[in-house]
Amino acid sequence: MAGQNLLPAGDYRTTYAADTTIFPTTTSRNMMILGIVLICFAPYVLNEYSLSLLIQIGIFSIAALGLNIVVGFTGQISIGHAAFFGFGAFTSAYLSNHHVPVFFCIPLAGVVTALLGLIFGLPAARLKGLYLAIATLAAQFILLDFFPRAEWFTGGSVPAMAEPFSIFGKTVRGDNQYFYVVLAYVIVCYLLVTNLMRTRDGRALIAVRDHYLSAEIMGINLTKYRTLSFGLAAFFAGVGGALYAHYNQVVSNEGFGIDRSIIFLAMIIIGGLGSIMGTLMGTAFMVLLPESMEWLSAALSGSAIDHALGLKTNISFLREMSIGIIIIIFLIFEPDGLAHRWRQIKAYWKLYPFSH
Repeated sequence: MAGQNLLPAGDYRTTYAADTTIFPTTTSRNMMILGIVLICFAPYVLNEYSLSLLIQIGIFSIAALGLNIVVGFTGQISIGHAAFFGFGAFTSAYLSNHHVPVFFCIPLAGVVTALLGLIFGLPAARLKGLYLAIATLAAQFILLDFFPRAEWFTGGSVPAMAEPFSIFGKTVRGDNQYFYVVLAYVIVCYLLVTNLMRTRDGRALIAVRDHYLSAEIMGINLTKYRTLSFGLAAFFAGVGGALYAHYNQVVSNEGFGIDRSIIFLAMIIIGGLGSIMGTLMGTAFMVLLPESMEWLSAALSGSAIDHALGLKTNISFLREMSIGIIIIIFLIFEPDGLAHRWRQIKAYWKLYPFSH
């Protein structure tokens, strides 16, 4: 009788379904739902500028999520992700200008970009490491050269116009309404990837990353899954690019260069490679970092530090310098990213006061 009143100590999982559940506890699930409900009130409490930053975090986090599939989960390398982001933006703008409803343009742009990603992902079947990085860099330059030349598709030197988002005949106008569109896509995309990693294909991608020889011995087709990872990454990049196009309602050739690809890499490195939630954390960090540097630049301008170091007008370059410095710091002191640090914090409070 006394044994029936004892609470189990430890984490006992007796089924595979329990081991791969999205939310390990009811509390974590409820906290996630509460967080989504609270963020729905953002347009009512935040100003237009802060809401614009949230929209950017949502859009870029979808694209960064695709890159994390290639780099974090499959162990490949891609430094041409921004080109697929731009291709998705131009594709959605092109479709919307040819009488395709914007509601369907966004997923269609993702599918078309995924097909392009499968083509450029073919070298991944035989290349790895530095050679694969050079191949993805070549894809970046190929697409960047394609954008200004394909006037029928991108408008050439003239920026392409994109129709505003609309659904059931109602046009979404302003950041207050578009915020909910981006939020819906973020939730759907993150749920898709979370469930993908629980499937056989998701476990195969991770097996390719951990030890490709063992994966091949187990019967996993390396060519298939390496190429598939690039297709999936391009799909989410295309969806993010489409949302970006209809948010700005204009798409130019600028903004999709190698610097944007490096920023996408920084997002997943800082957030944590192979971490879905870390992708969102890293994106938020990278979007808010320039704003923090802008505040720091304004605070230091004209100060004693400014005069002592002779920064003067060069202080504005802190924004550009900070990205590289932050990446180096995270690679040295926190290579597992913000997601790992968050897990440590949760473990500390879970075991408190016996956390040591």
